[in-house]
Amino acid sequence: MKAINNEQLTMNNLTAIAVLLILLGVSARIFPHPANFAPIAAIALFGGLYLSKRWALILPLSAMFVSDIFVGFYSWKMMVAVYASFLLIVGIGMMVKRKKEFATILGGTLLGSMLFFLITNGAVWAFGTMYTHSFAGLMQSYLMGIPFLKNTLLGDLFFTGILVGSMEAIALYKTKLFAKQSV
Repeated sequence: MKAINNEQLTMNNLTAIAVLLILLGVSARIFPHPANFAPIAAIALFGGLYLSKRWALILPLSAMFVSDIFVGFYSWKMMVAVYASFLLIVGIGMMVKRKKEFATILGGTLLGSMLFFLITNGAVWAFGTMYTHSFAGLMQSYLMGIPFLKNTLLGDLFFTGILVGSMEAIALYKTKLFAKQSV
């Protein structure tokens, strides 16, 4: 895939992208949707792939925070786990940026989904009262989270496909347009 660098993103484009992604993240969490089928991880990965480190870190956290205002806040320990998971996914996007190909984007998406699952279900076990604080309780937490993992994977794949696919389609269109104009 042809890399899109930060110089290609003007400040107006960057602002528009940021606002649209935050609106997407907020609206997708506010309106009825299957549990864990949300674009926040895809926004985090997208940010790591295409945006500056600062913007990449701000976008998913902003979308989460604003949507949490509407859907409700929860245990601060759980919020730290959820928000930290998305920051790690930004880091995955930054690593994938070095060799941005379909396979690495797919792998990064799947890795992000799995990290989110492991971290958040581990936090439910560690900070909650639903499961005994034993190895068996931890395994039960992961087992009970499997239906949510399915939706996490499907949502992350869907939204990453839309966001990254759209950005790459725009880049391809611009490349062809500029090539046509220089002929």
